[in-house]
Amino acid sequence: ARTYIALDALVKYLRSRRYSVRYVQNITDIDDKIIARANDLKQEPRALARNFETEYYHDMESLGVDSVDRYARATDYIPQIISQVERLIEKGYGYEILNDGIYFDISKFSDYGKLSKRTVEQAEDAVSRIDESVQKRNKGDFALWKFSKADEPKWQSPWGDGRPGWHIEDTAISETEFGAQYDIHGGARDLAFPHHESEIAQIEAISGKEPLVNYWVHTGFLTVNGKKMSKSLGSFITIHEFLREHSKEAFRLFILSSY
Repeated sequence: ARTYIALDALVKYLRSRRYSVRYVQNITDIDDKIIARANDLKQEPRALARNFETEYYHDMESLGVDSVDRYARATDYIPQIISQVERLIEKGYGYEILNDGIYFDISKFSDYGKLSKRTVEQAEDAVSRIDESVQKRNKGDFALWKFSKADEPKWQSPWGDGRPGWHIEDTAISETEFGAQYDIHGGARDLAFPHHESEIAQIEAISGKEPLVNYWVHTGFLTVNGKKMSKSLGSFITIHEFLREHSKEAFRLFILSSY
């Protein structure tokens, strides 16, 4: 909620200053975590994702977050994702691992790490959702396309049935909606590496243009007693729980007065 309120306020401020702003927000509706949760619940992954999407929209309405012009589901951009993977392979950045998927070779992109100030060697500590493979050329290489396993959602591609990697979902959306370069990219600070770093590598490798984004806006975390709010510490508060006792205006004031 903190991130979405902060970005909502930023967009509304820019519009109040007479800037023309088109705000597109991605919806990740397929990844390993969704598939695992759906299997646990014995549900179809995309149906589960739609349920959470509906809850998310309800939460945003409850918080007064209404500045978004378009919500873009990753699975609505499969042809664009495949196109990006094809172009990365053609340019020498993508390579195939048999019975696994197509990966991005970070050693071929000399600027990898420029956003987070990490070197290619430091990229081996990257934690991503579908990038674990012992056959990768470099430990920090990340998945562009994963070949399908039994009972998983899948789409046809030139390399066989599969599904997109996490990072390329967002770049397919942004390239389609804005082109190879645009002004502002937002998100919580834990996405800066490896997610946003990988977005930069993908698009700049494809287009040969830089920077991908003029301004990166990374929001901080909500903390309790100096530590990040978390379920494991028992300090997690849901949006519903907060709004049962307080107004959305109070929450927005709380968030926006903490910069």
